[in-house]
Amino acid sequence: MTYTGDVSVGGPPDTREIGGVTLTKLAVGPMNNNAYLLVDQTGQGLLIDAAAEPERLIELIGDIPVAKIVTTHQHADHWQALAAVQAATGAVTVAHPADAPGIPVPTDELVPDGGTVSWGDTVLTVTQLVGHTPGSIALALDAGGPAPHLFTGDCLFPGGVGNTQQDPARFDSLYTGVADKIFGRFPDATWVYPGHGSDTTLGGERPHLAEWRERGW
Repeated sequence: MTYTGDVSVGGPPDTREIGGVTLTKLAVGPMNNNAYLLVDQTGQGLLIDAAAEPERLIELIGDIPVAKIVTTHQHADHWQALAAVQAATGAVTVAHPADAPGIPVPTDELVPDGGTVSWGDTVLTVTQLVGHTPGSIALALDAGGPAPHLFTGDCLFPGGVGNTQQDPARFDSLYTGVADKIFGRFPDATWVYPGHGSDTTLGGERPHLAEWRERGW
């Protein structure tokens, strides 16, 4: 079946192959959070956002050795299952140093802007985007295809950037970061996997950048 990225809480996951990496997307919790399990050719896994429903995430993982769990930012809906999933897997926890103090599970690996997160024989590149939170990160997977695959947490969604609570300075920071460090760096074919809801592509969103700036959210 063709991957769509359209998943719902309580429903089945959606899975695709990306150049030797198997990506599985699952929706969990009352805020419809997305959790992403990546398994590379070594058979090792990495989980992005142990958001909620630990029993479902642990079932999804099964006997896959999960090496690392990355938390994209400090908001509580993105780490409700972290303690349980980390205890079940023994995985290394990963976050940006600016947000790590707001995550109640200790962070084992601090990753800066421009840093990398590696597991198995696969590497994700980290981009810090300030505004939704101080240490929100996007994670880019370059699997050798025409464009990377980008996990954006709550910084970029179909239709706009993440919530900045109507704070003009925070909006300006997040919008500028997304425009310069995401749209200015990656091609239109880049697939975007957000922290909630459906996927998109940079090409699908790029025509609306000026509109987002004008409306201020």
